[in-house]
Amino acid sequence: MKLRTPWPVLSVVAGLAAATLTGCGSEQGGSGGKGVVVGMSDDVQATDPASGYDPGSWLLFNNVFQSLLSFPIAGVEPEPEAARSCGFTDTDTKVFSCTLRDGLTFSNGDALTSEDVKFSFDRMMKINDDAGPAIMFPMLDKVETPDAKTVVFKLNVPDATFPSKIASGAGSIVNRRDYPAGKLRTDGKAVGSGPYKLDSFDKNRAVFSVNPDYKGTARVRNSGVTLRFFHGDQGSLKKALLSKDVDVAYRGLAAKDIADIEQNTATSKGIDVVEGTSAEVQHLVFNMKDPVVGKLGVRKAMAYLIDREAVVQEVYDSTAAPLYSIIPAGISGHNTAFFDLYGSRPQRAKAQDALRAEGITGKVKLTLWSTPSRYGPSTDQEFEAMAKQLNSSGLFDAQVKSVDFSQYEKDVHNGKYGVYVKGWVPDYPDPDNFTAPFFGKGNVLGNNYENRTITDEIIPATAAESDRGAAGKDYDRLQRLVAQDLPIIPLWQAKQYAVVGDNVYGLENCLDASTVFRFWEISKG
Repeated sequence: MKLRTPWPVLSVVAGLAAATLTGCGSEQGGSGGKGVVVGMSDDVQATDPASGYDPGSWLLFNNVFQSLLSFPIAGVEPEPEAARSCGFTDTDTKVFSCTLRDGLTFSNGDALTSEDVKFSFDRMMKINDDAGPAIMFPMLDKVETPDAKTVVFKLNVPDATFPSKIASGAGSIVNRRDYPAGKLRTDGKAVGSGPYKLDSFDKNRAVFSVNPDYKGTARVRNSGVTLRFFHGDQGSLKKALLSKDVDVAYRGLAAKDIADIEQNTATSKGIDVVEGTSAEVQHLVFNMKDPVVGKLGVRKAMAYLIDREAVVQEVYDSTAAPLYSIIPAGISGHNTAFFDLYGSRPQRAKAQDALRAEGITGKVKLTLWSTPSRYGPSTDQEFEAMAKQLNSSGLFDAQVKSVDFSQYEKDVHNGKYGVYVKGWVPDYPDPDNFTAPFFGKGNVLGNNYENRTITDEIIPATAAESDRGAAGKDYDRLQRLVAQDLPIIPLWQAKQYAVVGDNVYGLENCLDASTVFRFWEISKG
C-alpha cells in the first residue's frame, strides 16, 4: 500500500450558487434539481485509475467509475455495487468471487463484463505505476473469469480486508476497449460505468454530467457537477464561496476561515457550519537510523513534551482532535496507547529522565521538517508550535524547516530528515489501512522501522481474521508495541465540515470515514 498525501486538515463544504448541466439517471430513480459547482483547493493528479492515488483523483474515480463493491453512507462494510453479490468461497479468505449485475454498460454504450474487471486489475498490476494503487494488492495472485458475469480473485495469502480494498477507488473498472493494457491513458478522458460521465477536464475545471445508463446503488439528486480547481489558493476559494461563484467549497478552507464564516453573519448570512466524521490523521515520523532521534530516549522525551491539545487549539482552532493512537477514533481497534504511556500534558521530569538514560545532559539539537504545499499552510505553524513546546522545556534546541513537497518526498526517500510530517487519508475504513502501510514490510513512511512481531505475526493474523471485531486484541497489541518503540507520534485526527447554504442539501452524506465524496447526494433547490 502506498502513502496517500492528504488534503489539509479541514474538509469544508458550503452551499451557495449554481450551474446547469444535463443528464438523467435510469435506475437511480431520476436525477433532479440543478447543477452544482464544487470548488476544491487540491488538484486531480490523474484520470486513469491505474495511476491516481491521491484524494483528488479518487474523488473523480468514485463518481465516474464503478467498483464491484462500495461503501454505504456512514458504513464501513462494503456492499454490492457493480456486483450483484460477492463473497469468499473458501474458509481461509484466499478465494473471493463476485457475480455482476445484469445489463451493465460503460458510458459509451459498451457492455461491461467480467473480462473488463479482470482487464482492470491485470492492467493496474502490470503498469504498477509509482503513483498508482497497485501497491495495495501484493496478495493478488490472479483473476479468473469463468463466464461473462463471474469474477474470481485468487489470493496468495489470506486477506479478509480484500473486499474493502476493491470497494475503494483502487477497484475502479475501466473499459478494456478504451484503455491500453500496458501503459497509462494520458488524454485526460475517462470512460466508466459510474453515476457520472466526465465531459471535459483541464487544469482549471472538470465537468461531469449524469450517466443515463448507470445501474447501481446511487440515486442522483442533481443534474450534473462542475469541479473547479483552486490549486491550493485558499483565499481565492473562500472568495469564490462568499461571492457565490461556487456551491461547494471542498477540502481547502483554513480554520480561521471557518471561524470567520461562523462569526461574520454579515458576509455569511444563510450559511451553516455542519460537522461530519473523518479518519484522516497526521503523524510526526522519526527516521530510526538518524543519529539523534534514532535514540529511543530522545523520542520518548519528545513524546512526554508535545502537547497535542494546545497545538490543536492554537493552530487548528479545535477543528481537529488530539490523537493518541495510530488507529483513529471511529475505526474498530482504536485505543489510547500513547496517552496511557506518555499522558496528554507535558511532563518535563520524565522527559529529562529519558534523555539522561541515553547519557544526554545537554540540549538536543534537531530539525522538524514540514511541507505546507501538500499538508496545508497550517503545517508550518503547527511545527513551530511543537518546536516552541520542546524548546520551552530547556531540553531541546529545535527548529523548523519547510520545503516544497516534490523536494520533501525525495529527501524523505533518501533518509535526509530525522523528524518529519506525514498525513494519511484512508483508502478504506478498516484498522488494517492504518497499520499495515506504516508498520508492515516495506512500510511507506520511509523511516527504517521494523518490528518482526508486528510484521511476521500480528499483521498476517489481523489480515486473515474475517471477523474484524475479533481482530481487536491483535490491533491493541500492535498499537502498544508501536507506542513503546515510538517510530511515530500520532498528532491529530481531522474533523470534516460542511458549510451549507439554505438551498443546498445532502452534504452530511458526503463526509464520513470512507472518504467517498458522493456527488450524487448533493441537491440544490
